[in-house]
Amino acid sequence: MASFRKRGSNRWQAQVRRKGYPPQSKTFVTRAAAVQWVRSIEYEMDQGLFVSRNEAETTTVAELLNRYLQEFTIQKRGAGPEAYRVRALLRHPLAKRFIATIRAVDIARYRDERLQEVTPGSVRRDLTILSQLFEVSRKEWGIYVHNPVRDIKIPAERGARNRRLQDAKDGSDSEETRLFDGCRKCRNPYLLPIVRLALETAMRQGELVGMHWQHIDLKRRTIFLPQTKNGDSRTVPLSTDAVAVLTCGSRKFMQPWAGSNDGAREQPGSR
Repeated sequence: MASFRKRGSNRWQAQVRRKGYPPQSKTFVTRAAAVQWVRSIEYEMDQGLFVSRNEAETTTVAELLNRYLQEFTIQKRGAGPEAYRVRALLRHPLAKRFIATIRAVDIARYRDERLQEVTPGSVRRDLTILSQLFEVSRKEWGIYVHNPVRDIKIPAERGARNRRLQDAKDGSDSEETRLFDGCRKCRNPYLLPIVRLALETAMRQGELVGMHWQHIDLKRRTIFLPQTKNGDSRTVPLSTDAVAVLTCGSRKFMQPWAGSNDGAREQPGSR
Protein backbone atom coordinates (compact mmCIF):
# COMPACT_ATOMS: atom_id res chain seq x y z
CA MET A 1 0.00 0.00 0.00
CA ALA A 2 1.31 3.41 -0.99
CA SER A 3 0.52 6.79 0.53
CA PHE A 4 1.54 10.39 -0.18
CA ARG A 5 1.81 13.27 2.23
CA LYS A 6 2.54 16.91 1.45
CA ARG A 7 5.23 18.36 3.70
CA GLY A 8 5.52 22.11 3.52
CA SER A 9 4.87 24.10 0.37
CA ASN A 10 6.93 22.09 -2.11
CA ARG A 11 7.80 18.68 -0.61
CA TRP A 12 6.03 15.36 -1.04
CA GLN A 13 6.73 12.29 1.07
CA ALA A 14 5.91 8.89 -0.41
CA GLN A 15 5.53 5.74 1.67
CA VAL A 16 5.26 2.11 0.62
CA ARG A 17 4.08 -0.54 3.06
CA ARG A 18 3.78 -4.18 2.04
CA LYS A 19 3.71 -7.37 4.09
CA GLY A 20 7.07 -9.10 4.14
CA TYR A 21 9.06 -5.96 3.32
CA PRO A 22 10.42 -3.16 5.54
CA PRO A 23 8.52 0.15 5.18
CA GLN A 24 9.98 2.45 2.54
CA SER A 25 9.71 6.23 2.46
CA LYS A 26 11.30 9.05 0.52
CA THR A 27 10.71 12.77 -0.01
CA PHE A 28 10.48 14.49 -3.40
CA VAL A 29 10.04 17.99 -4.78
CA THR A 30 7.00 17.04 -6.90
CA ARG A 31 4.15 14.57 -6.44
CA ALA A 32 4.84 13.16 -9.92
CA ALA A 33 8.36 12.18 -8.89
CA ALA A 34 7.00 10.57 -5.72
CA VAL A 35 4.46 8.55 -7.74
CA GLN A 36 7.16 7.37 -10.14
CA TRP A 37 9.35 6.22 -7.25
CA VAL A 38 6.45 4.32 -5.66
CA ARG A 39 5.73 2.53 -8.95
CA SER A 40 9.38 1.45 -9.27
CA ILE A 41 9.48 0.15 -5.70
CA GLU A 42 6.20 -1.75 -6.06
CA TYR A 43 7.36 -3.24 -9.38
CA GLU A 44 10.56 -4.53 -7.77
CA MET A 45 8.53 -6.04 -4.94
CA ASP A 46 6.16 -7.70 -7.40
CA GLN A 47 9.09 -9.21 -9.31
CA GLY A 48 10.95 -10.29 -6.17
CA LEU A 49 13.85 -7.97 -7.03
CA PHE A 50 13.46 -5.43 -4.26
CA VAL A 51 16.43 -4.61 -2.02
CA SER A 52 16.10 -1.92 0.64
CA ARG A 53 18.11 1.22 -0.06
CA ASN A 54 17.37 2.88 3.28
CA GLU A 55 20.81 2.22 4.75
CA ALA A 56 22.61 3.46 1.64
CA GLU A 57 20.49 6.62 1.66
CA THR A 58 21.18 7.40 5.33
CA THR A 59 24.85 6.36 5.68
CA THR A 60 27.64 8.76 4.75
CA VAL A 61 30.84 7.86 2.95
CA ALA A 62 32.76 9.02 6.05
CA GLU A 63 30.95 6.51 8.26
CA LEU A 64 31.86 3.68 5.91
CA LEU A 65 35.46 4.86 5.52
CA ASN A 66 35.90 4.83 9.29
CA ARG A 67 34.45 1.33 9.48
CA TYR A 68 36.66 0.19 6.60
CA LEU A 69 39.68 1.65 8.37
CA GLN A 70 38.95 -0.27 11.55
CA GLU A 71 37.91 -3.61 10.03
CA PHE A 72 40.04 -3.96 6.89
CA THR A 73 42.91 -1.48 6.64
CA ILE A 74 44.48 -2.37 9.99
CA GLN A 75 44.76 -6.02 8.91
CA LYS A 76 46.84 -5.25 5.81
CA ARG A 77 50.62 -5.34 5.62
CA GLY A 78 50.59 -1.81 4.17
CA ALA A 79 48.19 -0.52 6.82
CA GLY A 80 50.16 2.69 7.48
CA PRO A 81 50.15 4.13 3.94
CA GLU A 82 46.56 3.05 3.32
CA ALA A 83 45.38 4.57 6.61
CA TYR A 84 47.00 7.84 5.53
CA ARG A 85 45.03 7.77 2.26
CA VAL A 86 41.78 6.87 4.01
CA ARG A 87 42.17 9.82 6.38
CA ALA A 88 42.81 12.11 3.40
CA LEU A 89 39.58 10.85 1.81
CA LEU A 90 37.76 11.58 5.07
CA ARG A 91 38.70 15.25 4.67
CA HIS A 92 37.30 15.44 1.13
CA PRO A 93 33.76 16.81 0.57
CA LEU A 94 32.70 13.44 -0.87
CA ALA A 95 32.96 11.98 2.63
CA LYS A 96 30.01 14.09 3.81
CA ARG A 97 27.69 12.68 1.13
CA PHE A 98 25.35 9.73 1.57
CA ILE A 99 26.83 6.76 -0.22
CA ALA A 100 23.69 6.24 -2.33
CA THR A 101 24.16 9.69 -3.88
CA ILE A 102 27.69 9.07 -5.18
CA ARG A 103 27.66 8.77 -8.98
CA ALA A 104 30.33 8.01 -11.54
CA VAL A 105 30.51 11.70 -12.44
CA ASP A 106 31.40 12.50 -8.81
CA ILE A 107 34.24 9.97 -8.83
CA ALA A 108 35.46 11.25 -12.21
CA ARG A 109 35.51 14.81 -10.86
CA TYR A 110 37.49 13.64 -7.82
CA ARG A 111 39.92 11.82 -10.14
CA ASP A 112 40.50 14.92 -12.27
CA GLU A 113 41.03 17.14 -9.22
CA ARG A 114 43.59 14.74 -7.77
CA LEU A 115 45.45 14.47 -11.08
CA GLN A 116 46.19 18.18 -10.78
CA GLU A 117 47.93 17.56 -7.45
CA VAL A 118 49.53 14.09 -7.49
CA THR A 119 50.79 11.41 -9.87
CA PRO A 120 48.47 8.98 -11.70
CA GLY A 121 49.82 6.19 -9.49
CA SER A 122 48.61 7.98 -6.36
CA VAL A 123 45.20 8.57 -7.92
CA ARG A 124 44.96 4.88 -8.85
CA ARG A 125 45.61 3.90 -5.22
CA ASP A 126 42.97 6.37 -3.98
CA LEU A 127 40.41 4.98 -6.44
CA THR A 128 41.30 1.42 -5.44
CA ILE A 129 40.37 2.23 -1.84
CA LEU A 130 37.07 3.79 -2.93
CA SER A 131 36.27 0.82 -5.15
CA GLN A 132 37.01 -1.61 -2.31
CA LEU A 133 34.81 0.47 -0.02
CA PHE A 134 31.79 0.14 -2.32
CA GLU A 135 32.41 -3.59 -2.85
CA VAL A 136 32.81 -4.28 0.88
CA SER A 137 29.69 -2.24 1.65
CA ARG A 138 27.65 -4.35 -0.76
CA LYS A 139 29.15 -7.80 -0.18
CA GLU A 140 30.17 -7.72 3.49
CA TRP A 141 27.87 -5.18 5.13
CA GLY A 142 24.69 -5.75 3.12
CA ILE A 143 24.33 -2.14 1.97
CA TYR A 144 22.68 -1.98 -1.45
CA VAL A 145 24.91 0.34 -3.47
CA HIS A 146 26.41 0.39 -6.96
CA ASN A 147 30.19 0.76 -7.36
CA PRO A 148 30.62 3.95 -9.45
CA VAL A 149 34.40 3.54 -9.66
CA ARG A 150 33.81 0.73 -12.16
CA ASP A 151 32.15 3.20 -14.53
CA ILE A 152 35.05 5.62 -14.94
CA LYS A 153 38.42 5.49 -16.64
CA ILE A 154 41.27 4.74 -14.25
CA PRO A 155 44.49 6.74 -14.92
CA ALA A 156 47.17 4.67 -16.61
CA GLU A 157 50.21 3.81 -14.55
CA ARG A 158 53.38 5.47 -15.72
CA GLY A 159 56.39 3.43 -16.79
CA ALA A 160 59.04 2.28 -14.35
CA ARG A 161 60.88 5.14 -12.67
CA ASN A 162 64.49 5.59 -13.66
CA ARG A 163 65.33 8.75 -11.73
CA ARG A 164 68.91 9.26 -10.60
CA LEU A 165 70.55 12.06 -8.64
CA GLN A 166 72.34 14.36 -11.03
CA ASP A 167 76.02 15.25 -10.67
CA ALA A 168 77.25 18.82 -10.31
CA LYS A 169 77.11 20.95 -13.47
CA ASP A 170 78.51 24.38 -14.31
CA GLY A 171 80.03 24.82 -10.86
CA SER A 172 76.72 24.20 -9.04
CA ASP A 173 76.29 21.66 -6.24
CA SER A 174 75.17 18.15 -7.10
CA GLU A 175 71.62 17.07 -6.29
CA GLU A 176 72.94 14.80 -3.56
CA THR A 177 74.71 17.73 -1.90
CA ARG A 178 71.58 19.87 -2.06
CA LEU A 179 69.49 16.97 -0.75
CA PHE A 180 71.77 16.45 2.25
CA ASP A 181 71.87 20.20 2.95
CA GLY A 182 68.07 20.26 2.98
CA CYS A 183 67.98 17.32 5.39
CA ARG A 184 70.40 19.08 7.76
CA LYS A 185 68.08 22.09 7.91
CA CYS A 186 65.14 19.90 8.92
CA ARG A 187 64.17 19.89 12.59
CA ASN A 188 64.07 16.09 12.59
CA PRO A 189 67.64 14.94 13.33
CA TYR A 190 66.94 11.47 11.93
CA LEU A 191 66.05 12.61 8.40
CA LEU A 192 69.63 12.91 7.13
CA PRO A 193 70.84 9.46 8.33
CA ILE A 194 67.72 7.72 7.07
CA VAL A 195 68.04 9.39 3.65
CA ARG A 196 71.70 8.39 3.49
CA LEU A 197 70.82 4.83 4.43
CA ALA A 198 68.03 4.76 1.82
CA LEU A 199 70.46 5.86 -0.91
CA GLU A 200 73.04 3.28 0.11
CA THR A 201 70.70 0.29 0.49
CA ALA A 202 67.72 1.08 -1.81
CA MET A 203 65.46 -0.11 1.02
CA ARG A 204 61.83 0.92 1.06
CA GLN A 205 60.46 3.35 3.62
CA GLY A 206 58.62 0.63 5.55
CA GLU A 207 61.76 -1.52 5.61
CA LEU A 208 63.86 1.33 6.95
CA VAL A 209 61.55 2.32 9.77
CA GLY A 210 60.92 -1.33 10.65
CA MET A 211 64.59 -2.25 11.25
CA HIS A 212 65.50 -4.14 14.43
CA TRP A 213 68.92 -4.38 16.03
CA GLN A 214 68.80 -8.16 16.03
CA HIS A 215 68.58 -8.12 12.23
CA ILE A 216 71.70 -5.96 11.72
CA ASP A 217 75.06 -7.68 11.45
CA LEU A 218 77.88 -5.16 11.08
CA LYS A 219 80.54 -7.89 11.01
CA ARG A 220 79.00 -9.48 7.93
CA ARG A 221 77.78 -6.04 6.78
CA THR A 222 74.18 -7.09 6.22
CA ILE A 223 70.61 -6.27 7.27
CA PHE A 224 68.11 -9.13 7.30
CA LEU A 225 64.51 -8.20 6.39
CA PRO A 226 62.16 -10.96 7.64
CA GLN A 227 59.19 -9.69 5.65
CA THR A 228 59.24 -7.39 2.62
CA LYS A 229 56.47 -5.86 0.55
CA ASN A 230 55.89 -9.05 -1.45
CA GLY A 231 55.89 -11.19 1.71
CA ASP A 232 59.34 -12.74 1.22
CA SER A 233 62.47 -12.22 3.31
CA ARG A 234 65.76 -10.92 1.95
CA THR A 235 69.21 -9.85 3.09
CA VAL A 236 70.51 -6.41 2.17
CA PRO A 237 74.27 -5.88 1.87
CA LEU A 238 75.72 -2.81 3.59
CA SER A 239 78.20 -0.49 1.93
CA THR A 240 80.96 1.26 3.83
CA ASP A 241 78.88 4.43 4.02
CA ALA A 242 75.83 2.49 5.23
CA VAL A 243 77.90 0.91 8.02
CA ALA A 244 79.18 4.38 8.93
CA VAL A 245 75.61 5.68 9.26
CA LEU A 246 74.68 2.82 11.58
CA THR A 247 77.81 3.00 13.75
CA CYS A 248 78.13 6.80 14.05
CA GLY A 249 75.84 7.54 16.97
CA SER A 250 74.03 4.27 16.24
CA ARG A 251 72.08 4.06 19.50
CA LYS A 252 70.53 7.49 19.04
CA PHE A 253 69.87 6.87 15.35
CA MET A 254 68.10 3.55 15.78
CA GLN A 255 66.22 4.16 19.05
CA PRO A 256 62.99 5.51 17.47
CA TRP A 257 62.53 2.39 15.32
CA ALA A 258 63.57 -0.31 17.78
CA GLY A 259 60.82 -2.91 17.85
CA SER A 260 61.22 -3.52 21.58
CA ASN A 261 63.32 -2.48 24.53
CA ASP A 262 65.33 -5.68 24.24
CA GLY A 263 66.02 -4.94 20.59
CA ALA A 264 67.06 -1.39 21.43
CA ARG A 265 69.65 -2.58 23.95
CA GLU A 266 71.15 -5.23 21.73
CA GLN A 267 74.30 -4.15 19.92
CA PRO A 268 74.27 -4.52 16.13
CA GLY A 269 76.28 -7.50 14.96
CA SER A 270 76.51 -8.89 18.49
CA ARG A 271 75.43 -12.33 17.34
